[in-house]
Amino acid sequence: MSKQLIIEPSGQQLSIFDGETLLDAAMREGFNMPYGCKNGSCGACKGKVLAGEVAHGDHSETALSHAEIDKGLALFCCATPVSDTVSIECREVAATKDIQIKTLPTRIEKIDKVSHDVAVLTLKLPSTEKLQFLAGQYIDIHTKSGKKRSFSIANAPHQEGFIELHIRHVPGGEFSGYVWETMKEREIFRFTGPLGSFFLREDSDKPIIFIATGTGFAPIKGIVEHALANNTQREMVFYWGCRSLEDLYMPSIPSEWQQKHPNFTFIPVFSEPKDSDQWQGRTGLVHEAVLADFASLKHYQVYACGAPVMVEAAFKHFVSHGLPEDEFFSDAFFSSKDLK
Repeated sequence: MSKQLIIEPSGQQLSIFDGETLLDAAMREGFNMPYGCKNGSCGACKGKVLAGEVAHGDHSETALSHAEIDKGLALFCCATPVSDTVSIECREVAATKDIQIKTLPTRIEKIDKVSHDVAVLTLKLPSTEKLQFLAGQYIDIHTKSGKKRSFSIANAPHQEGFIELHIRHVPGGEFSGYVWETMKEREIFRFTGPLGSFFLREDSDKPIIFIATGTGFAPIKGIVEHALANNTQREMVFYWGCRSLEDLYMPSIPSEWQQKHPNFTFIPVFSEPKDSDQWQGRTGLVHEAVLADFASLKHYQVYACGAPVMVEAAFKHFVSHGLPEDEFFSDAFFSSKDLK
């Protein structure tokens, strides 16, 4: 027996089959909800239940608190219907509507260990297939053990024929350990994508603040390369938070953007610089650097990617600093995904 889902304000009605989450049903029916991790970790799919009752599957307390549940909020990626009809509030992500999610084979073209704990993988796509994606989206790699691991696409869509991934070596991580210690060039994997709703909103002319920690640089790299290729004139400021100098991998790329494009500024921020770094730049928490630089964020868009604690703190403090809630876009990287 299926149950019914009503999505407002569009009024779209669709069926939810046994075992499906609200997100599963929406994706099957072609309604493009905002989402990220699909496992209750990031909070990107959080929305209001207007009527009916849902059961909340396993999820992170930071993504959906008990207080938010009491207010009628749910994570659509892990909420299943209890009542026969559930009505929710959710606006469709129109930009992803015509992008087909595919499962394709890919060949490991190159493995480049660019720092002490980050490897850049170049994946060659089949010559007969074209992958359409939005800069900032991610793919799921199907591992040899049958699991899936999610990685942001680090190149822009106009750079066709390949996909670039940035993979941090996670101690004890099954897939990242395989990449670091065992993987060889020319190996074949399968992947599914593109996925997610972290991408540049091009219908706005607001200035942009990018904020990343660690390999959160990956999707931002793709977004900025796309924006610059399209000759955007929007002001862009990129804050990249790392512990120390050794964690700032590929810094020449954003430095070059800053040199070539007057509307782009690059600000690295170190939380624990070493004496040997002789660091004269910004220090502290990366979101606090943004707060120190802007009296108000009322007229900005923010794209935050990286550690969940940073994403959560940035959202809370930026909104209190004037940022409209619907102008904050994020992709939180969780170590349980062994991915970014």
